[in-house]
Amino acid sequence: MLNLILFGPPGAGKGTQSEKIIAQYKLIHLSTGDLLRSEIQGGTELGLRAKTLMDQGLLVPDEVVIGMIDNKLKEHKECPGFIFDGFPRTVAQAEALDALLESYGESISVMVALVVDDNELLTRLLNRGKTSGRPDDQNEELISKRIHEYNSKTKPVADYYQAQGKYIAINGIGEIETIFEGITEAIEQA
Repeated sequence: MLNLILFGPPGAGKGTQSEKIIAQYKLIHLSTGDLLRSEIQGGTELGLRAKTLMDQGLLVPDEVVIGMIDNKLKEHKECPGFIFDGFPRTVAQAEALDALLESYGESISVMVALVVDDNELLTRLLNRGKTSGRPDDQNEELISKRIHEYNSKTKPVADYYQAQGKYIAINGIGEIETIFEGITEAIEQA
């Protein structure tokens, strides 16, 4: 089974590349945002718990998110693998994900990180804001804060998987197809 973490800061191209990876490898896409919305919409116990917390402006605890991921793993036992998008964001989440996958006799195959310098990210996100209408992509100060948050809080996750020999950095600047070729090479080597 291929279990891939697609990693990178906002604006690195994860959305574009994840679509191509899913099409190529027939992986199930696990986005924590999508999972939360789906569980809430489905009225599940985890979804109701998450909604209560979110309505209070609180973050959903890791164990709730891991529970939602567990539900998806159970639901798709016969799939060729999963692509994790937006998770894990902390070392504690990575450890919890590893433990969950281990309970199924599985593990993360590879973490592919799209590396893009901060100036390029700022340019991309401002351009995306013009076309998407997303307010968080139209404010330069907010974008800089998101990039800083990523660099300071999620980089340790890359270090965690690098220590396991599962981290591969891919240059996220260039032609979409060239970047995708780099990703497929990384996957094939995993």
